[in-house]
Amino acid sequence: MKNYWILKLNKLLFILIVFPFALNPAFSLSASQRHPYPKGVFNAPMKLPPSFSGSFGEIRGNHFHSGLDYRTNQREGYPVYAVADGYVSRLRVQLGGFGNALYVTHPNGFTSVYAHLQRFSPKISQLVSFYQRKMESFAVDFPASSLEIPVKKGDLIAWSGNSGSSGGPHLHYEIRDTKTEEVINPALFGLPVNDPIEPSITALYMYRLNGQPFNEDTPKQYFEVKGSDGIYHLSGSPVINFSGDVGFGITTFDRQAAGNKNGIYSIELMLDSQVVFFFENDRFSFANTRASNAHIDYPSYLLYGKTIQKAFVEPGNPLNNYKTLVNSGIINLKDDSIHKLKFSVEDIAGNRSILRFEIKYNSKANLSNRKQSSGVKTFKYNEQNIFNTDDIKVVIPKGALYNDMVFTYSKRVFTTGYSDYHQIHNRLTPLHTPYSVSIRAKPALTSQLQNKSLIVNSRGSSQGGTYENGFVRASVSSFDTFHITTDTVAPYVKPINLFNGKTLKGLQKLQLKVWDNLSGIASFKGYIDGQWVLMEYDPKSRTMWHVLDKGLSSGKHVFELKIVDNKQNTKNYKATFIK
Repeated sequence: MKNYWILKLNKLLFILIVFPFALNPAFSLSASQRHPYPKGVFNAPMKLPPSFSGSFGEIRGNHFHSGLDYRTNQREGYPVYAVADGYVSRLRVQLGGFGNALYVTHPNGFTSVYAHLQRFSPKISQLVSFYQRKMESFAVDFPASSLEIPVKKGDLIAWSGNSGSSGGPHLHYEIRDTKTEEVINPALFGLPVNDPIEPSITALYMYRLNGQPFNEDTPKQYFEVKGSDGIYHLSGSPVINFSGDVGFGITTFDRQAAGNKNGIYSIELMLDSQVVFFFENDRFSFANTRASNAHIDYPSYLLYGKTIQKAFVEPGNPLNNYKTLVNSGIINLKDDSIHKLKFSVEDIAGNRSILRFEIKYNSKANLSNRKQSSGVKTFKYNEQNIFNTDDIKVVIPKGALYNDMVFTYSKRVFTTGYSDYHQIHNRLTPLHTPYSVSIRAKPALTSQLQNKSLIVNSRGSSQGGTYENGFVRASVSSFDTFHITTDTVAPYVKPINLFNGKTLKGLQKLQLKVWDNLSGIASFKGYIDGQWVLMEYDPKSRTMWHVLDKGLSSGKHVFELKIVDNKQNTKNYKATFIK
């Protein structure tokens, strides 16, 4: 370890001597020091050595990650503790999402959140069970008063798990602003982070914008990046020739000691001695989490799985994480000088990596001409946009687009089925909020089928929908090809350890496999001898179960299960068992 820090010191001295402009005001303090959040007030939520499988602000599918994911050795059942004094203010059991989650409000204006839990502590569990019985529902979400469950720092409140949409056992931990509900990077409160490794920078891209909106047709150049231990350069160290408006982007990640690749904390771009772009993962609003798609090169993400973080900002991007912006990060120079550019990437532990390169204006430095967009209408990002034909109506609200675009539409006519197929723009353009699609139904959608109708996309996934005056209308979150179909099939039930007349002596729970073919499960209720019983459900494994009450009398009992999907198709399952 001593040799490691000697190497770190030598590298820092090298940077300062050879590149005296390496330091700048944005990085003069660590991320934690730059923010006035209280330090030493919150404990870590677990007594395991801190190791994270996911970082705050990490780019996920259609959202920024809203907390820290604590590793739990690929196991469930580790104790989870209240990080500070407060009271349990909200309890939630979700079929997906956070699964079992609890919220603790603290007197200093912050709320801590603990998600994907295996189970709650006994007192909290009693309150959850009370509401589940009251609502006759497994999924519940309710507030609690400050008098119901007060907690002290270090109190046991739950055990870690894998519930909800978790991809493996871990604890998802958040800190929120109690008043605004914005999520804040928990590491800014002084939590220990065991990370001595600098972020990696793996590629540089230059985008030829030239005054046009960024989209999938924007020409870009790839530059190979070489280096390690925080010092990076372009392969061959070329001077990049350019003309017109250009923006830059990089692929970067933070490698943890455990080997996984997490998101970075901040990205800065300097032009000569001026910061022109500075992005920081300090906090964000859930209302803006989908703007992760505007922060990255979204077409490259969808087409090739590459997460290129752009160092320029589109006009409809509502994020407040861009602390410094000059000309939206877009560079346009016309002198004959060679200019120095420097990307600085920092992780939450303060480790920093730097990529330096040079650019020079050259009027002849043009890529192949950008393909001219053709479509039916120009849509503005700062206006409501409407497109109508006899067969379809599209209403995109103001603020749904990140940039102006030339809207495209096409239709494939089908003589059979419930509608034609409608291609609404293309899926490479991201949206910030949903928009409305109404598709005219064909005569095949009879009155008996209208309440079973819905809209599906090109992958056959339900977008929901309701029948209204000859159209089926749905709210959708992406551009795609859509058509009308129906869901007339009830959910499926396949018992695992239960059949008529089975003796269940020695078994602790009834288990079944449950799933739906299209619209999704809306509700389920279980009964034993006509009395409601709690059915628990894990959509990931399609497993539903009931833990048998130890006080259930010996003898014959009748179990019933009623499942309803989102188009009111109902499945009733019934079996007798002997205890």
